[in-house]
Amino acid sequence: MKKILKFIPGMALALIIAAVAKLLEHFEEAAGIHIIGASVIALFIGMIVNSFFKPNDVTSPGIKFTSKKILKFAIILLGASLNITTVLTVGKFSLVVMVFTLATCFGLGAVIGKLLGLNWKTSSLINAGTGICGGSAIAAIAPVIEATDMDIAYGMSATFLFDTIMVVVFPILGRFLGLSDAAFGLWAGTAVNDTSSVVATGYAFSEAAGDFATMVKLTRTLSIIPAVLVFAAISIHLKKKEQSGDAKVKVNIKKIIPWFILGFLAMSVLTSLGLIPSTVASVLKSISKFLMVAALAAIGLNTDFKTLCKSGAKPMLHGFIVSLLVVVVAIGVEYMLGVAPAGTI
Repeated sequence: MKKILKFIPGMALALIIAAVAKLLEHFEEAAGIHIIGASVIALFIGMIVNSFFKPNDVTSPGIKFTSKKILKFAIILLGASLNITTVLTVGKFSLVVMVFTLATCFGLGAVIGKLLGLNWKTSSLINAGTGICGGSAIAAIAPVIEATDMDIAYGMSATFLFDTIMVVVFPILGRFLGLSDAAFGLWAGTAVNDTSSVVATGYAFSEAAGDFATMVKLTRTLSIIPAVLVFAAISIHLKKKEQSGDAKVKVNIKKIIPWFILGFLAMSVLTSLGLIPSTVASVLKSISKFLMVAALAAIGLNTDFKTLCKSGAKPMLHGFIVSLLVVVVAIGVEYMLGVAPAGTI
């Protein structure tokens, strides 16, 4: 019981901010304006609160729980509102775009890292965070390549700083380019880094775009598994060269598999089979969207923007260049496929 109680203060704070953000979004829509959605509003309210009141022993456990576990639970619930055929179709299109974006991250990203004089671990973490799944990819790959805390901090800061900018800029660019919900969802899902930022960006454009972006992001997240295995092989190779002997790198498969995606797919299958009534699915989606807003509020509460900006010029520049390249490549491939500007999937 004590374990549950320690989460309540932080969760309550995130939920209150989420409710305020939803109310502000309602006022925004009532005024005929749709620039940023509730998720983005919640993120920035959280960051503003953080600048005055840092998470402490009372609020920190609940804030961390909401930003990680509640976000994943919300994504699982979202699966109840999506047909598995749609999920697989979107996944197929996203794989095509991902081939180009991942090649950009790990190919050009490595070259840019060398030109900037960054060590391969810092560069690799920034590239992985940009190409795959933001903080989750960095957290999964860091122990495999034995990255230092500083390497991890640089990687996290570079990817999240760009995401913070993108959650505001992307919806505006999407409307300027006249993108359809499908085109924008595919673009946001492949070009924005962290899962939480993809959710915020997608739903800031429209509900349908948010659904598309989330499905694309889940497909992209699965590439964590092969990426970790590849980096493990690289790390072993480099160690052998240094030590001229046997080298071992432990890879915990259970830890790198994003299990919540299986929950999302299971809910989608149940809906497709008619086992979840449409009325229930609609309620679950509303709950899912609100919990996503709460998760973004928690991420904001845990983000010190001043610290982010002080994380070093070269890693920030590296992250910015690679992220910008991915943005351009992703939308370019969409135009080649005929999805952008106004296509469907």
